[in-house]
Amino acid sequence: MEIAQGIKYVGVSDKNLDLFEGQYKVPNGMSYHSYLILDDKIAILDTVDLRLKDEWLSNIEKELGSKEPDYLIVQHMEPDHSSNIKNFLDKYKNCKVVSSFAAFNMMKNYFDTAFTDRQVVIKEGDKLELGHHTLNFIAAPMVHWPEVHITYEEKEGILFSADAFGKFGVMGTNEPWDDEARRYYIGIVGMHGAMVQTLLKKAATLKINKICPLHGEIIDKDFGHYLDLYDKWSSFKKEKDGICIAYTTVYGHMKEAVEELASLLKGRGKTVEVFDLARSDMSEALAKAFMYENIVLATTTYNNGIFPFMNDFTHRLIEHKIQNKNIAIMEGGTWAPQAGDILTKMFKDLPNIKILEPRVTVLGSLNSTSRDALTKLASTL
Repeated sequence: MEIAQGIKYVGVSDKNLDLFEGQYKVPNGMSYHSYLILDDKIAILDTVDLRLKDEWLSNIEKELGSKEPDYLIVQHMEPDHSSNIKNFLDKYKNCKVVSSFAAFNMMKNYFDTAFTDRQVVIKEGDKLELGHHTLNFIAAPMVHWPEVHITYEEKEGILFSADAFGKFGVMGTNEPWDDEARRYYIGIVGMHGAMVQTLLKKAATLKINKICPLHGEIIDKDFGHYLDLYDKWSSFKKEKDGICIAYTTVYGHMKEAVEELASLLKGRGKTVEVFDLARSDMSEALAKAFMYENIVLATTTYNNGIFPFMNDFTHRLIEHKIQNKNIAIMEGGTWAPQAGDILTKMFKDLPNIKILEPRVTVLGSLNSTSRDALTKLASTL
């Protein structure tokens, strides 16, 4: 596929992949992008996942014919993009490697060599002249690894954005970009919002005609939409008005209470999304918790703590540095409910987290007292 004059797409797709990074469900598979720039000097941007080596090398060979590449540009050392560096360099023995100092250190860890005799070490502000195309390198540390540099091609105004603006699913999948990009961003990049904000400020100085990430779709229109979403996600702002309810239940009593709360809220015209954490995709629940300003956590006291699936979910919220949220708590227990106090303490050190009142306590099953608290909580929300 031609991206622009002299710039080709040579990536691959894996429609059979079930879990990305060993945890994220990808029902529509995953794309691994690589790009070829044909000029006086020839450059390849990034490799692909190891399992797709043969298809990727074949794609390159078809485009190159008898030509040899001059540069392999490594923007990001995560194995889904870097695993074939050595295979590529073994095939093209005169090709140099262009990457950051930190990336070369990582190559030593992965391949037992940093390709010292073939290194071109770049840093923020460096350029690489290929002929008609000039590549500008922009540091993007912790988006989402420390060694990352992205690449801006001046002639066509193309931003090769590494993992930024990526999404789950193979290229060309007929699905809304926002949903799978949000789940990808929150799960993989989300905790590094401050670094993404820095990158967005750098990108704002560039004339961009296309964004070519390492996963998902190539973006060539409606840039404001994508930049606005990235700004909201990375600054931990609400994306939409609504309420995310995440719950666990043992014998169904907390589920009953959650359903009653959701009904009260929907009756007042509120958007509500409910996740049974034992059965839902945890990454989707996490993404929706970031999407809305209001979160309800409903769980049972269990082994002097909170139910395991809620414990997992809460730790995900915290490790992704969730902030600027209103959190309501519903706790269950028959004789000594503690879940509410535990959850409150877990969120105490996060910025701009407001714990809403009232806390709803379900002793055994719903009764007139807990139903009254549910009605008051619905009003608060």
